[in-house]
Amino acid sequence: MNYDDFTDILNRGNLSSTYLLMGDEDYLMNECIELVKKKYVSQGMEALNYSILDGKNISFDVLMNSCETLPFMASKKIVVLRDMSSFFSDGDANDGIYDYLDNLGNHLMLLFVDSTNDLKKTTKIYKYYNKLNKVVDFTKLKGKPLNTWVEKTAKKHKVKISSSNVNYFIQNSTYLSRNVVSTLYDLENEFIKIVSYCKNGEIQKEDIDLVMIKSLDNNIFDLLASVNRGDVDSSIAIFDNIYHSNEPVHKILFMLTRQIRLMLGYNIYRSKGYADGEIIDKLQIKPYEYQKISAQARNQSILEQKGYLDTLLQVDKKLKTSPTDERTEVEILLVKLCKRI
Repeated sequence: MNYDDFTDILNRGNLSSTYLLMGDEDYLMNECIELVKKKYVSQGMEALNYSILDGKNISFDVLMNSCETLPFMASKKIVVLRDMSSFFSDGDANDGIYDYLDNLGNHLMLLFVDSTNDLKKTTKIYKYYNKLNKVVDFTKLKGKPLNTWVEKTAKKHKVKISSSNVNYFIQNSTYLSRNVVSTLYDLENEFIKIVSYCKNGEIQKEDIDLVMIKSLDNNIFDLLASVNRGDVDSSIAIFDNIYHSNEPVHKILFMLTRQIRLMLGYNIYRSKGYADGEIIDKLQIKPYEYQKISAQARNQSILEQKGYLDTLLQVDKKLKTSPTDERTEVEILLVKLCKRI
């Protein structure tokens, strides 16, 4: 089950006595734990009815003793075991725990938490929870759930934001980037910065542009758009902005190469009669990225794109095999690409 499934069961009061929480998105995982705590533990009673244990430092007996302590003036005792992969690091030595889990009392809510993704799905403990449909998977939000999260975050901070600006904010963030590790905590921090700049309680596109640093993906798209127009000055200016943001030159070249390969792939598949959905599957990219790639690819021929890739390869080899000024070499490369040399 996912975040929505779990919160729905919680709201209906139908939670079982134990669940396994795992995945990349700590923000949602911690939010669910707080919702459980809020539902069952009265404010000021946390010390008696809410326990957080570290899987690195406890034994099965310590866990069991914590679980056996009855709640005080509450319907449930909440026990959260973090870093559960360490707790089970010796394999399935604690076989007695499964008998114990089968017979948990109604007074208890035991949550095993793996936020490091170290727990393998081949382990006995994962299979145990998966068979009972008690694994809650916290993956990155996408599509409508992500838009809804941004809208809720706006309400939380008492500002308005239009649907189009929600999309613009997401697209210019690093949250969906394959090249940057980014979580909802990072996304919320970016949003809070924008809130402090917006006027009249509503976030505008100009506020987003003012505060947010464009992701490398979006900067590369802008760079290629300038190259397609043959605009040398704009291309070099965009590259300089990326360069001064401390992105490694080899990473910039890698991203340029990747985007041109995707555009080449688009033109080849299109020439063979593939539909948009089929090309998206073939290229293994998101619809948003596909829209940009397809728009830019139409301005280039397959022959031109192959020539670009050859030129990029030559520059990459030169940078790796001989002492040279990286920045100058890339600027010369951009001039060549703009002038179709």
